[in-house]
Amino acid sequence: MESKYHYFKRDISWLSFNHRVLLEADDDSLPLYERINFVSIYSSNLEEFYKIRVAEHKAIASGGHSDDITQEEAKHLIHQITEVVNEQMEDRIRIYERKLIPALREQQHVVFYQSKQEVEPVHTEFIRNFFKEEIFPYLQPVPVCKNRIKTFLRDNRLYLSVRVIRRDTDEKEYYIIKLPYSKVPRFIELPRVGEYFYLMYMEDIIKANIDRMFPGYELDCSYCCKISRDADIFVDDAESSEKMVEQLKKKVKKRKIGAVCRFVYDRKMPVDYLEFLVDAFDINRDELVPGDKHLNLEDLSHLPNPNRGNEAPVKPVPMKLNYLDEKESIFRYVNKRDLLLHFPYHSFDHFIHFLYEAVHDPSCKEIMITQYRVAENSEVINTLIAAAQNGKQVTVFVELKARFDEENNLATAELMEKAGIHIIYSIPGLKVHAKVALVLRRNKEGKQVRSYAYISTGNFNEKTATVYADSGLFTSNEVIVNDLHTLFRVLRKEVAEPKFKRLLVARFNLLPELRRRIGYEINMAKAGKEAHIILKMNALQDPAMIDELYKASEAGVKIDLIVRGICCLIPGQAYSKNIRITRIVDSFLEHARIWYFLNGGKPLLFMGSPDWMRRNLYRRIEAVTPVMDEELKQEMIDMLHIQLRDNQKAGWVDENLKNVLKKNPNEEPVRAQYAFYEYLKEKNDRNRL
Repeated sequence: MESKYHYFKRDISWLSFNHRVLLEADDDSLPLYERINFVSIYSSNLEEFYKIRVAEHKAIASGGHSDDITQEEAKHLIHQITEVVNEQMEDRIRIYERKLIPALREQQHVVFYQSKQEVEPVHTEFIRNFFKEEIFPYLQPVPVCKNRIKTFLRDNRLYLSVRVIRRDTDEKEYYIIKLPYSKVPRFIELPRVGEYFYLMYMEDIIKANIDRMFPGYELDCSYCCKISRDADIFVDDAESSEKMVEQLKKKVKKRKIGAVCRFVYDRKMPVDYLEFLVDAFDINRDELVPGDKHLNLEDLSHLPNPNRGNEAPVKPVPMKLNYLDEKESIFRYVNKRDLLLHFPYHSFDHFIHFLYEAVHDPSCKEIMITQYRVAENSEVINTLIAAAQNGKQVTVFVELKARFDEENNLATAELMEKAGIHIIYSIPGLKVHAKVALVLRRNKEGKQVRSYAYISTGNFNEKTATVYADSGLFTSNEVIVNDLHTLFRVLRKEVAEPKFKRLLVARFNLLPELRRRIGYEINMAKAGKEAHIILKMNALQDPAMIDELYKASEAGVKIDLIVRGICCLIPGQAYSKNIRITRIVDSFLEHARIWYFLNGGKPLLFMGSPDWMRRNLYRRIEAVTPVMDEELKQEMIDMLHIQLRDNQKAGWVDENLKNVLKKNPNEEPVRAQYAFYEYLKEKNDRNRL
C-alpha cells in the first residue's frame, strides 16, 4: 500500500538551500563585498555538489548499482537538477552582472572591467605590458583536434579555448590554454585613476592580447570552459584501519582525475564551436552546463578590495566570558556548574584553555577526543601533543573518511603518532561524526576523581569556529562523564554492547529516545494539552523520522523546524499543517543541532552532532547530550525563539521549495545572529568578576 506521506527529493531540496545563499547577494542592506562573497559561496557549493552528488547519480545512470535509486530515476533526477541549475543561472546573472558589478563602480569607485571593449585608453599600455611580462611566459596553447591524442583537462581548472583562422588557407584551428593560476592572480589590479580603482580578470587580459600568440592567424573567437570531475573516494572500509590508511593515501591522489561529471562553458559559445569541443574531448551531451562568461566565480572570495581599510567591521567579534579570564580555572568553574559556549560569539580560546589546564593538571591522567575536520597548524593538536609530552595518556579518534579532509587528517594523525599520541582510525563500515572530548582525572591511588566531558555540535577546529555557529557544553556530571568514557571504549573496541544512561548515541539509544519524546508530545496533544517541538539542524532527510513528525502534526503537535540545508519534509499538506520550516542564512553558517520538547511544561533540551539524515542516524557514531542546568537550558530556548522571530535573514520553506523571506516592514526587525550576540553580551556584562 502506497504511503499517503510524500517527501521532497534530497538534491532538489539542497538546490533550494543554495539558491537561498545566492539570494543573500541580492540583499542591498549588506556590505557590497559580503554580497559578492555570497556569489562565491553559491558557486563553490555548486561545484562540490556536482563533484559528489551529481557524479554519483551519473554513475548510477550509466549502470552503476544503488539500493536507493534506479537507473531511470537517476537519469530523471539529473534532468531535474539541470533544469533547476539553469533557472538559478538567470538569477546569478541578474545579481552578479547587472547589480553587483555596477554597484562596485557606484558605491566603491571600483571599476571592474568585464571585457576588452570596456578598457579605457589610459590602461591599454599597462594591459599590453602586463600580458607580455607577467602572463605570456606561462601560456602554452595546445592544439585540439578530433583525431589526435586528447589533452587532459584538469578538475576545476579554468581553460581558454581559442578558435583562429589561418590567413593563408582560411582553415579554422582550435587551441586550449590553461590559465596559469599558480603564477598569476585571477584578479589583476590596474593603475588607479583619480578616485577610481580598476580591476580586470586575468583571462580578459589574455583575450585582449591573444592575437600576439598566433602570428599568421586571424583570431575568430575565444571562450572559457572547465571540467568538474567525480571527487568521491570509494574506500573498502570493511578492511582493517591500516589497509584503509593505505587505500586513502593512494586514492586521494587520484581525485583530480575522476570521471567527468560536468563540462561548463560560456553560454554565448556558438553551437558549432561547442559541438567541436564536445566531440574533441568526448564529452557526453548530458554533462553540458551553460555558465557565465567568467567561470569559477568561487574565486570572488579573493576579489581585491582597495577600500577595505575604510570599512567598519560589521560582524560580531568573539567575546571571552568575564568569569573565565586567563587566571580562572575552567575546571574549577565546571566543578560547580555546567558551562555552555556558543561559537563564534564566544571565543574558541576557552576550549584551548580547557585543554591547557588538562596538560598541566597533575590529576589529569588521560585525554580522549574525536577529530573529524582539523584545522591546519591546529592549536588543538599542538596542545594534545604537549599533553602527551607531559606524560598524559592521549587518545585521538581520527575519522579518515571526512570528505576533502582526508589528506590533512592523515598528515595530522601521523604527526600526533610521532609525538606519542594513541591514534584510533576509522571504524570499518562506520563514520564517527561525534564531537566529544573527555578529561579523566585520578588521585594518587588511581581512583577516578572529578572528571570533565565536552559535547559539541561542531568540530574541534579553531578556524571554522570563527564562521560556523555551534554550541559546546562542558560538564562534570558523573553520569555523562561515564557515558562518554563508555563511548570511547566502544571506539577502542573494548565494549560491543554499551549501555548509556544519559548520553544519546546513534546506532544505540538515540532513535528510541527520539521516538519516545515525539510520542509523548503526541499523547499530550491528543489529551488536549499544549504540545510543541522545536528542531534545529542542518538537514532533515530520513523518511522514517519525517513520518514521525507528520504523525505528530496530524495529532495537533505544533512543530517548528529550523533547518539550514536539506529538508525533505513537505509543509503545507494536510498531514503537515502544524509544521513550519524556517531557514536562516546570514553572516555565519548555522551548524548547531538543538532539539526542544515541551514535555508537559517541563522542557527537555538536547544538543549534539547529528542531523536527521539516514547516514547520521544509522551509519555513524553520533553523540547527543541533554542540557540539564536550568539557566543554560533557558539560554538555548531563548536562542531558538530569537531564531524563530528572525525577520531579516530568515525565510519560510514553502510547499514548492521556494524561499519565502520573512521581511515585514510593519514588524520590529530581528536579525537572529546579531540579536543573540547582543543577548550573550548583555549576559556576559552582568557576570563580570
